[in-house]
Amino acid sequence: MQPLNGTVLITGSSGFIGRRLTKALLAHGHHLRCLVRKASPHIPDGVDTVTGDLLTPSTLPAALNGVDTAYYLVHSMAGGRVGFNHRDRDAALNFVRAAEKAGLRRVIYLGGLGETGDDLSEHLKSRLEVANILRSGKFDTTFLRAAVIVGAGGASFELVRGLVKRLPIMITPRWVSTRCQPIAVDDVVNYLAGCLTDDRTVGRTFDIGGPEVMTYREMMERFARLEGKHLLIIPVPVLTPRLSSYWVALFSPVPPSVSMPLIEGLSNEVICRENTIRGLIPLQLTPYDVAVQQALAEEAGG
Repeated sequence: MQPLNGTVLITGSSGFIGRRLTKALLAHGHHLRCLVRKASPHIPDGVDTVTGDLLTPSTLPAALNGVDTAYYLVHSMAGGRVGFNHRDRDAALNFVRAAEKAGLRRVIYLGGLGETGDDLSEHLKSRLEVANILRSGKFDTTFLRAAVIVGAGGASFELVRGLVKRLPIMITPRWVSTRCQPIAVDDVVNYLAGCLTDDRTVGRTFDIGGPEVMTYREMMERFARLEGKHLLIIPVPVLTPRLSSYWVALFSPVPPSVSMPLIEGLSNEVICRENTIRGLIPLQLTPYDVAVQQALAEEAGG
């Protein structure tokens, strides 16, 4: 991968995806700038940092000055359940206005699969709204739509791990039969990095998922087997996703502001409807069991 001519901005650089992407792009010689709200030990040496907040427009010109391409990896669920969709909307609008003034050429955005239909969860609606706001800007937007991302420190991984660890018997609603297409975090990072220098991805939307399609029940049962545990799942048709989100929040290490919107979205199927990106950025996609083993090994290694 040849370094891009120009500065690359990473928003959300201290997050689950941002930390890994920053290291990957730095290793390939790109000139990086990270927008951070406060000093972070996760930002490696050799990266410019600018202190700012997407909800504070006056801090954005310095971050975007001279930037060619920006990665948009932020969301507001960790800031509290109430009003996260409004914060996401305001952040995206502020970013678009500042990016247009700065003459930004391109944005690469990571959103979620399942953002179609009339019965979307609040979380998926917000992710889709952010995508549409970014695509309204006077710059090119590449939109990657990911399924469940498997990796140490990721909300979905920690949610499943917490349930498997603490609940050998699990009473669940019908969402256990919903199909999903989990993808390893390293594969997500490789797709994000690959888009940066491949102009064929400019202005396009791609579904990204792993090599296997399974139900959430299968995903949790396979996770349990890899942990050496037995998991009994009892579906209860009358239990709604919203009610189960309250129940799951009691047993999950993931903050309720994050876990509850995720659980409420599990009734939405998240599988790739097209695989165009596999022909543009060919990867040896990681099988689910291997992705889980890698995540567990990373956590065990500290």
